Amino acid sequence: MDITSIIYPVLSLGGLGLLFGVGLGYASKKFHVEVDERIPLVKDCLPGANCGGCGYAGCEAFAQAVVEGKAPANGCVVANAEASEKIGKVLGIEVGSSEPIKAFVKCAGTCESAKKTGEYYGLRDCNEAAVIPGAGDKVCSYGCLGLGSCVKACQFDAIHIVDGIAVIDEENCTGCGACKKTCPKQVIDLKPASEIIRVKCNSKDKLKEVKEACSSGCMGCGVCSRVCPNGAIVIENNLPVVDKEKCTLCMTCVEKCPTKVIKAFGKMQKQTIAIEK
Repeated sequence: MDITSIIYPVLSLGGLGLLFGVGLGYASKKFHVEVDERIPLVKDCLPGANCGGCGYAGCEAFAQAVVEGKAPANGCVVANAEASEKIGKVLGIEVGSSEPIKAFVKCAGTCESAKKTGEYYGLRDCNEAAVIPGAGDKVCSYGCLGLGSCVKACQFDAIHIVDGIAVIDEENCTGCGACKKTCPKQVIDLKPASEIIRVKCNSKDKLKEVKEACSSGCMGCGVCSRVCPNGAIVIENNLPVVDKEKCTLCMTCVEKCPTKVIKAFGKMQKQTIAIEK
């Protein structure tokens, strides 16, 4: 066996490997992009959920935006105050506390109150049901379909289907907005903790249509607007809109609402329950 038939191929491959190695080494230096060493440090302060609630593709993209000054240091909705403080130390800045944001379901159409068109036997997915005739089994075309797309989207076990509608667990909710993005009916919204008086209805229909669809729906009657002593409520698209700057939390609207669709949340929630009883 001619040994040269082995040596030459080995030398050729070795030479090519060396050549490619030198070329890659040169290219890595020539096209090297400097990465700010603070980016991985900021990323390490984040929870790593990659939920997109900050408006960026993931934690690394958010960390880069923070370091570049394009995003606030407390812009991660999942991170707590301690994490934001750590980010501030990395950047050498003072980070203020941000107001908690929680998901809110604008629907009170439970199995008992929401009238049905029949029985739905399709896929248990709101986005799938929303594109077929009938879109579920509820008469109201604005309400929660109750098929759980939001539950699948939530990474924090903060939303569940209870009695036909989505219910938020505010203890677990981080305000990431994943449930809001996936809801085809736009029934889920994000609310700051300071927005206490809220309307649990999404219907733009008038009184007659609402009564035919749901006993818990807002009728657009305007009672709340008329009885508010501070002019904090106006009716738009047959739904009350509350101006939290004018609202004094007198609870008159909550008490006088004929369908009890106006409710108080957060620190005033117990008063709502007492009024309803």
